[in-house]
Amino acid sequence: MTEETQKKELISIEEVVNWILLLVIFSVLVSIGSYVGYHHPIGLSLVGMFILSFVTLIGMLLEKYIPYNISSIIYISVIGLIIALPIMPTSEFVIYYVSHVELLSIVTVFLAYVGIGIGKSWDQFKSMGFGGILVTMAVITGTFLGSAIIAHFVLVLTGTPV
Repeated sequence: MTEETQKKELISIEEVVNWILLLVIFSVLVSIGSYVGYHHPIGLSLVGMFILSFVTLIGMLLEKYIPYNISSIIYISVIGLIIALPIMPTSEFVIYYVSHVELLSIVTVFLAYVGIGIGKSWDQFKSMGFGGILVTMAVITGTFLGSAIIAHFVLVLTGTPV
C-alpha cells in the first residue's frame, strides 16, 4: 500500500457542522419521542441525547483522524462503555441522563431517516435487485434473532424473570 491509500481523507469544518446539525435535530426528535411514548421529561431526554450525540461525534472524528481502518461504531461503543463504567467519575451522570432516552424512540427516528434516504435514492434501491433485498432482510432478521437469543440467555443466567 502506498502512503496515499493509507492516509484517510480529512474532513472539512462544513462537514462537522453538518454532522452536529443532524445530531441536534436527531436529539430533539428522539427526546420528543421519549416524552410522547414513554413520558420521560424532555429536558432529561435531551441531555441524554446530547451525551450520546457528543460520543457519536467524537467517534466519527476519531475514525477520520486515526490512521487505522477502524469503523466509527467501534470508537463510539468503546467511548460509551468507558464513560459509563462504574469506576469512572462520569458514570452516574451519564447513566442517569441516558436512562431517560428510550431505545425505541431512537430506532423510530433512525428508521424514518433511513426511509427518507431510500425514498431519495429509489432508483439506486431498485437497482439492488431482488437478491440484494433478500440478503438485506436475512441480515436484519438474523441480527434481530441473534440479539434476542443472547438477551434471553443473559436474562436466564442472571435470574431475571423472562
